[in-house]
Amino acid sequence: MSYILQVDFPYTGPWGDEMTNSMNELAQSIAKEPGLIWKIWTVNDQTNEAGGIYLFDTKSSAETYLAMHTTRLQSFGITPVHGKIFEINQDLSKINRAPL
Repeated sequence: MSYILQVDFPYTGPWGDEMTNSMNELAQSIAKEPGLIWKIWTVNDQTNEAGGIYLFDTKSSAETYLAMHTTRLQSFGITPVHGKIFEINQDLSKINRAPL
């Protein structure tokens, strides 16, 4: 069983290449998180939001990461942090070409 973690929060930049350069070290750290299979970084500069869609191998890994990441973002003064965990219906997702 795999689990999706959806996170979003207010974010005012930087965007584009500047974001990529400034967040590279963070991305390297996230890649080492226990249970993480992949992350898709999400941004919307029109609504000043950012976040991510994560795939974890267990619900407990997703819950642990969400708690840690929420604390990290709040330490930067970023609130509110919205996080939701979903179990994946793999059979239906595979029909729609999900990379599972």
